Amino acid sequence: MEGEVAGNTVPPNSFDKSKVLDVKPLRSLLPVFPEAPNAPPFVCAPPNGPFPTGFSPFIPFSGPQGSPLTPGLNQNLFNSTAMPIRSFRAEPPPASNGENVQTRNKRKSVGSSSVKKKVKRSNDSELALAALTNFKPGISAAEKDDGNRELVENVLMRFEALRRKLSQMEDAKESHSEIFKRANLKAGNIMFTKGVRTNGKKRIGVVPGIEIGDIFFFRMELILIGLHSQSMAGIDFMPMKADIEGERVAISIVSSGGYEDDAEDPDVLVYTGQGGNASADKEASDQKLVRGNLALERSLHRANEVRVIRGFKDATHQTSKVYVYDGLYKVQESWMEKGKTGCNMFKYKLVRLPGQTGAFSTWKSIRKWKADPSSRDGLILPDLTSGAESIPVSLVNEVDDEKGPAYFTYVSTVKYPKSFKLVQPSYGCNCRDACQAGNSNCSCIQKNGGDFPYITTGILACRMPMIFECGSSCPCFRNCKNRVLQTGFKVHFEVFKTRDKGWGLRSWDPIRAGTFICEYAGEVIEKIKEKADGDDGENNDYVLNTNRVYESFEWNHETESAEERSDTSEKFDIPSPLIISSKNSGNIARFMNHSCSANVFWQPIMYEHNNEAFLHIAFFAKKHIPPMMELTYDYGIPQSDETESNNMEHGKKKCLCGSPKCRGYFY
Repeated sequence: MEGEVAGNTVPPNSFDKSKVLDVKPLRSLLPVFPEAPNAPPFVCAPPNGPFPTGFSPFIPFSGPQGSPLTPGLNQNLFNSTAMPIRSFRAEPPPASNGENVQTRNKRKSVGSSSVKKKVKRSNDSELALAALTNFKPGISAAEKDDGNRELVENVLMRFEALRRKLSQMEDAKESHSEIFKRANLKAGNIMFTKGVRTNGKKRIGVVPGIEIGDIFFFRMELILIGLHSQSMAGIDFMPMKADIEGERVAISIVSSGGYEDDAEDPDVLVYTGQGGNASADKEASDQKLVRGNLALERSLHRANEVRVIRGFKDATHQTSKVYVYDGLYKVQESWMEKGKTGCNMFKYKLVRLPGQTGAFSTWKSIRKWKADPSSRDGLILPDLTSGAESIPVSLVNEVDDEKGPAYFTYVSTVKYPKSFKLVQPSYGCNCRDACQAGNSNCSCIQKNGGDFPYITTGILACRMPMIFECGSSCPCFRNCKNRVLQTGFKVHFEVFKTRDKGWGLRSWDPIRAGTFICEYAGEVIEKIKEKADGDDGENNDYVLNTNRVYESFEWNHETESAEERSDTSEKFDIPSPLIISSKNSGNIARFMNHSCSANVFWQPIMYEHNNEAFLHIAFFAKKHIPPMMELTYDYGIPQSDETESNNMEHGKKKCLCGSPKCRGYFY
């Protein structure tokens, strides 16, 4: 059972812990066997096999027979040779001699055309999955045990890219194949198999490369980077090497009570122990002082640091959760009390170590601002857009007395001059209701190479040379998932005054990698004017030019080998350079500053309006972005032709992004 946040005081009528402290770990109990002669034969097999006929391995020992468990990892999922994560449904019986799986499936499906189709789809899925696993890990044995910030971000980005690709393939299969169900578990399984993970060595305290405030959307991400190795349990623990019998202490907990279990003090967490839950075949029972509960009790006496990960409901995806790393705590006291079911439950009070960056406190403040925007310190305007956007954008200054940026007209999309050369004749699809994945008759899907560019949750699946969305003449519904840009942003933003970079943009909500941020709105201009001309020249800080040179990066899933891989997403399919000025009219995108390690990137998108195709520039999240982190993108550098080279030195501006990879300037 995952912990819950409760009050911050010990109930006066609590139970005496000494009544249960003498409970011995289960490993110390002697086994009891049935007595002969009616007893069945006792079968004993080593955890990793080989196994007698009729007996099968169980998780986590169900890896290839003969492969030793990774030492020191306490039989957990960090074993890269362990069996892929599986569901608990029954496995099909093995094929008979000389008969392969495909032949057996065809034999079973005689007389049933629907089964034949399902077998074919399943085989196609298996081939696609085999192609997905064809990438090189590029992570050394030492890096698997001990990571750093760059490595942690690399592992998370590769996991998310693989998960999005699997989700896209699942959408295309229209749920006929179960091979891609739970894409996050399947992606994690592939990552473990390939050894793409880090911080696999359990430890007490800080985990290399992970910072307070980092956010995650899947428990599998916590496992891959070594923050919390339990896929289900809320308490992670490890044995103390110097202790007899490997006495275990807690090293991390996941508390996913959410806002409804809020505590008054953001630096105090009262955590409910695990076990005793009611299920379909058993009633609720008293919790026992074993495993994680016992580890937390020992951590109380040893006063070791415990990592705390708090879980919340995802505001933009109500059925999902988001996890935030809240830093190091220590167990201060514990007790037992009656729960709602009437059964005894363990409670542990953890107190945050002083001097750490705030994380949970930020989430509490944002909750207050959403309920009452006027409570935001430094608020200038509750809605900078004056109702132009469906979600208000606050204007905030907590730095000085400036009352806002220079005047501009707020527009939510790009404006083209008449007869602009990038406008092309275009016609929509013939779909009714909503476009369906895998529909070969949908012209919009075919323009995108046969796949939806977005997965079901509206997340961008992969970067493309050009994305084609359904337009105004398409008869499909307005909420068709191929209309992400046109439905506007779904995140609460604020424009804020930075200390040294003018105005900037950040979000009140956690943002998942691939989330649509906003369009770059403004006025399309034919060409950049000379500097002496003024407003729309290169000295204009509010220009996006697609003809610039941008830092390349890999964001899509790698499906080819390293020698053959070519990232076509870097080559945008734009007929001619598109230049947009947002100085006089624009939207929130005009406030995004440059960074040499940006967390946002742009993607060209076309959709039809009045039988003409218009090009738009949309921004998407490159990685998970915590609340109140500034949103930035790479401004790029001018093409190095002779004319621009003469002015490049003059156009340099000092970069203040603070990134470890900062090149010191931008244009």
